[in-house]
Amino acid sequence: MPVSAAPAPSEVLDAVGAVVDDTVAPAAAEVDRTGAYPRADVEALARVGALGVLSGPDVGGAGGTLADVIGVLETIARADASTAMVVLMHYAAVAVIEAHGQEPVRREIAQGRHLSTLALSERGSRSHFWAPVSTATAAEDGVRLDAAKSWVTSAGEADSYVWSSRPVAAAGPMTLWLVPAGTPGIAVTGTFDGFGLRGNASSPMSADGAVVPASARLADDGGGLEVALSTALPTFLVGNAAVSLGLMEALVDEAAGHLTASRLEHLDQTLADQAPTRLEFAALRTRVDATRAFLADTLAALDAGRPDATLRVLQVKAVAAEAAAEVADGVMRLCGGAAFRKELGIERRYRDALAARVMAPTTPALHDFVGRAALGLPLFGGAR
Repeated sequence: MPVSAAPAPSEVLDAVGAVVDDTVAPAAAEVDRTGAYPRADVEALARVGALGVLSGPDVGGAGGTLADVIGVLETIARADASTAMVVLMHYAAVAVIEAHGQEPVRREIAQGRHLSTLALSERGSRSHFWAPVSTATAAEDGVRLDAAKSWVTSAGEADSYVWSSRPVAAAGPMTLWLVPAGTPGIAVTGTFDGFGLRGNASSPMSADGAVVPASARLADDGGGLEVALSTALPTFLVGNAAVSLGLMEALVDEAAGHLTASRLEHLDQTLADQAPTRLEFAALRTRVDATRAFLADTLAALDAGRPDATLRVLQVKAVAAEAAAEVADGVMRLCGGAAFRKELGIERRYRDALAARVMAPTTPALHDFVGRAALGLPLFGGAR
């Protein structure tokens, strides 16, 4: 999946739009129906430089920002949230790799030849990704990893995994590793047959005596949580909000098309001519626009280094996730029985929109973090 030269982020976004129209959108319904991984979508996006948006210019990447990530993810999510989620998890992993990874893999990512993802959630600590129970122990030929990971997007499809474990020897809750696909002892241990986001291959994985070199460690032993919080988490939370926003925009677009095209022949009016229908639609449209404004303010806070930037980052996924679920439900009700038919794409997006609520960190967990941050308490643990 090579890219001959790194395009500018704006050029990538234009090209992503074309890929979405030509490849992603036509395949979306089939990806949802079969649960098949959207490999053709990922390869097409790689060819136009989408995988290297966050890669640094020093390795041939586009050197993009979170604003560019948002643009790419929203564009993809309007057509297929499964493919958008694959790309989002890649970006979250790349944020870590760019900060602490080695040049060869950074260059492969920049050139569109390497897809990565996060492997943080575990069976033993469930959605509490910040508290791994998996282990890393010193071995004669490197470091031995043993783990039962619960949800890994692109499981068995990615070229590498940003993998969490307890530290080998240092204090601290977490150490991160870059584990190549095909490492002996690393396996996908189940299939994914989900309610929504059906094509993202979010399957369990295990490590059973998998040995990686010490050089696979990303940052210091025991320093993984700080790295995750400063790199992967902001990228994931902001990017997840962009996916939710793309879903909402697609939903209200579908609703608008249905309401303006469907007629009440006995009244010689469209559904949109009915005042109660317009009021409901206006409320949904306003909710989408309010979410976009909140996401824009989050970016502004980060860019300006505002004191509330951390709070905004912790809030944005929850704000967008709850809005997406409510907008999806509203569109389903507004469009009535027609929304339950597959051809409109509303019921698919309804199912996809519900995922962000339960995706770690979940909405309740984020609300707790926001409360702690706003009240001057540590994010993890007890009182000050």
